[in-house]
This record gives sequence, structure tokens and C-alpha cells, in this order.
Amino acid sequence: MKKLFSRLATGAALSALTLAALPTMAQTNVLRVVPHSNLAILDPIWTTAYMSRNHGYMIYDTLFGTDENAKIKPQMVDTWSVSPDNRLWTFKLRKGLAFHDGAPVTGEDVIASLQRWGKRDAMGSALMTFVQRMDTPEPDTFRIFLGEACGFVLEALGKPSSNVPFIMPKRIAETDAFKQIEEHIGSGPFTFKRDEFKPGDRAVYLKNAKYVPRSEPPSGTTGGKRVFIDRVEWNLALRDAQAQVNALQKGEVDIIEALAFDHYESVKKDTTLQLPHYSNFGLQYMARFNHLHKPFDNPKVRQAAMAAFSQEPFLRAQVGVKELYKPCASMFVCGTPYGTTVGSDVQSKSNMKKAQDLLKASGYDGTTVVLMKPTDLASIQKLPDVAAQLLRQAGFKVDLQAMDWQTLVGRRAKKDAPDKGGWNMFLTAWQTFDVWSPIANPTMDTRGEQSGWFGWAKDDKMTEIRAQFMRATDEPTKKKLAEQLHARAFEVATHAPLGEYQQPMAATKNISGFFVTNGNIYWNLKKN
Repeated sequence: MKKLFSRLATGAALSALTLAALPTMAQTNVLRVVPHSNLAILDPIWTTAYMSRNHGYMIYDTLFGTDENAKIKPQMVDTWSVSPDNRLWTFKLRKGLAFHDGAPVTGEDVIASLQRWGKRDAMGSALMTFVQRMDTPEPDTFRIFLGEACGFVLEALGKPSSNVPFIMPKRIAETDAFKQIEEHIGSGPFTFKRDEFKPGDRAVYLKNAKYVPRSEPPSGTTGGKRVFIDRVEWNLALRDAQAQVNALQKGEVDIIEALAFDHYESVKKDTTLQLPHYSNFGLQYMARFNHLHKPFDNPKVRQAAMAAFSQEPFLRAQVGVKELYKPCASMFVCGTPYGTTVGSDVQSKSNMKKAQDLLKASGYDGTTVVLMKPTDLASIQKLPDVAAQLLRQAGFKVDLQAMDWQTLVGRRAKKDAPDKGGWNMFLTAWQTFDVWSPIANPTMDTRGEQSGWFGWAKDDKMTEIRAQFMRATDEPTKKKLAEQLHARAFEVATHAPLGEYQQPMAATKNISGFFVTNGNIYWNLKKN
């Protein structure tokens, strides 16, 4: 009897486990996504990494958003007003806003969230230089008092990409801006399944059934965030490009967020798959120098590196498909309101001989350049190899160090010397809305170690021009100042723009509801 009871108990336990697993296993309304990289950092304010930003859009909401035509529209905000002198802004939150733990969203949550964001983000920190104070006269209302008028309040609050001013509960938002948050509770369209999160394996999000979407159609990061999927699973382990395509063709995954360029033509010809149009603007590659340490603490050395970085070799090696890329000498992206090539000759009209001459004249002493290379981010992983080759041709000594992207993201925040775990250069990509404005572009924040973004460039002249731009209200003046800032940035050699491209996404034909956004967003999608 004892053995029989043991067997029955074991069988019952196994049956319970099986039944517990059934809701997930039998669930057909699951969207299976292969993201562009691993997700390791869950704090979208602490880092500008797009994986962390995408995670943020799943679980948090924003006060305003930017639509597909770059227009700012309200999101969590219902109504707002501004005083005649443009110094007092009053915002009323829309009804029905609640965090995933059931607590209502209040003005105090908003203020704490904006204060933390303002210590890390380029545009946020710029806005905070104008803010005298913020308060909440009513639980659903918050006010921003400015010391003097500026022309980008709504543009900052509706910033669509890194760092996004996501709204968190006050107790979480009060975390030191330079430490990562430990709770991940928002008021957005999905909830985060922390108990199923395994870095390097998977991240899981569930539909927030209590979320109240806006009534407008989705556009960019604005409009109604309607969720038709019960569960979204990010497959963080599937990193091989061919394996990703194989899984997509077999129906094992539904979306490849960043299709490897090598597979673009084959997927294009596959009638069972689609290449959704999800962005009207492309991305920009760039090489970022660490201005704190040798050899790139010397602007003449940085200029020599810029001169060596002809864009075509980077674009040809990394993208390869002509229809997906174009060289562009503008740090503000070609074709945008502030797109300009003024002052770019040191890079755009240079060659390797010029780079070699500039390096010899710079006083470069042979210091090794520690160049970080991501091994698991297909969209940029070939760029460091090209950079290393061109730098060596120019006369630099280069130590190319390979690591996964999340390790790189953590390491680039370190200000230590390169031989003590720091770095000299890394390469990355930015979506247009992150770099097309002199205020939003983090590389234009040249306050040295007070700057919010890695590399810590310092130049008082650029800081002054940028400050003038913030106060300008007419477009001709803004464009003139943008050109001045652009020319000075090339003179200072803040970073090297490496051209522009479109990142293709691939999906099975049974996924519908794609719309133009400026990131990888998973509301409005349906699985037929």
C-alpha cells in the first residue's frame, strides 16, 4: 500500500505539473519574436540600448509620443495648457491610468520619473536646465515651472527613442539615476513576467487586460495601444542568422526583428514570408571615441581617425545590399530639418593618405586603441572589423576585443582607463529620431563628465551653441545654429558618422497589424 500510495502521489504531482503547463503550451495566441539582441539590462533610463528601450515600451507608457510624421501627440496626458509667457506648463492625466500593481498613476509618479530621466538623457538634461520646479496641485495633474521659456518642452516629453521618458511608480523612479532599478512595474499595455525572464534565453510579456488604450489609430509611438496578443515571447537564444530564417520558415517563430542583410534577398523571394514596412526613417552608424583617455583625448588624433573612416567600406561590409544603404556626411541625418554637411570635409573629402598625414602631425605616441566588438548583434558586428583595418592602415595600434553586446553596453559606461577595463572606441547605430536634433543627439552634449552619454566629449563652444539653439524659437535661426554646431562637432571630432541604412524586419504572412513606428513595437499586431 505504501508503494502504491507513493506511485499515486507521484502520478498526481506529474499530472498537476502537466496541467499547470497547459495554458502556456496550448495557448495559440502567442507572438514569438527573435529580437535584434539579448536583453540583459531592464532599466531603459540607465542605458540607451535599444533592447532596453523596446522592453520599456512593452511595460511602460509615456506622457506624449511622436507619430510617423514626427508630430508630437498626447499619450498619458489628456489636456494641457501653457501660460502666455511660455514658462508655466500644466498637464492633466487621462482617466483610467493605473500601474500593474493596481495603484493609480499620479502627478507625483510623473515628476519622479521625469527627474530621474533628466539626469541621464541628453534632451532630458537639457530640459532640466530650464526647469525651476515641478509640482502636483491635484493627484491627476502636474505642473512644470520654467526659469525662462524654451521651445522643446513637448518635443522632450514625447521623445520616441533612447532615452524615452517612461513613467514609473514614484518609489521606483526615486532610484539613483546611476543605479539600475530592481522593480519593473509600469502602466503600459503589457506586464513583464519576471519569473520567466532568463537573460540569454527568453523574456515574456503578458497582455495587460486592464490597460485602457487611446481611441486614435496607432502611429509611431502615439495612438491606441491595442493588444490582440495574449503573450509575447522574446527568443533571446536564437542568435545565428541562418537558424533564425530556418525557424521563421518552419513557423517556429513569427518575427525576426532584425533580419541579417545576407538573407534579405532570399526572404524577399519567399512567398510564405513578408518584409513589413515599419519605419519611414532609417538608422545611422557611428563610431564613438572615448574623450577621457589617450589617444582620443587629443582632438587631432580623433580627426585622423575620422579621416580614415570613409563610409562606403563600412556600409558595403555591414549591409551590402545597395537599396538598403547610402553614405551621408551629416551627423543630423540627410533629409531631416537640420540635415547638413557643413564642416564635414575632414571625413567626407578625405582619404587614407590624408589620415596618415594627420596622425603623424597629431603627436600620436603609439598608444593602443581598445576597440570593442559585439559578437551577437548582427546589424553592427562587422563594423569594428572594418574600423580596425582602417585604423591600422592609418598608423594606429589596435586591440580588437570581442564580447556580447550587453557586456559592451555595460563596459562602455565605465570611465576607467582602457588597460583597467575601460575602452577607447565602440561602434553603434542610432534611429533617426535619436540624432536628428541638436538637442536630442547625445553626441552633441559636450559637458565632459557631466554629459549623460558615453564618450564624455567636452567643448565649451559647442555647449554654448547648443544652449542658444535651445532658446531659439524661429526655424531660420535654429538651422543656422545647427550648422554652426555641426561644423564645430567635426572640428572637435566628437564621433564619426558612418552612413545610413534601413534595417529589414521579417515575419510570417499570418501576422498583421504592422504600422509605421520608430522602433520595434508589438501592440496592434494580430496572429491570424
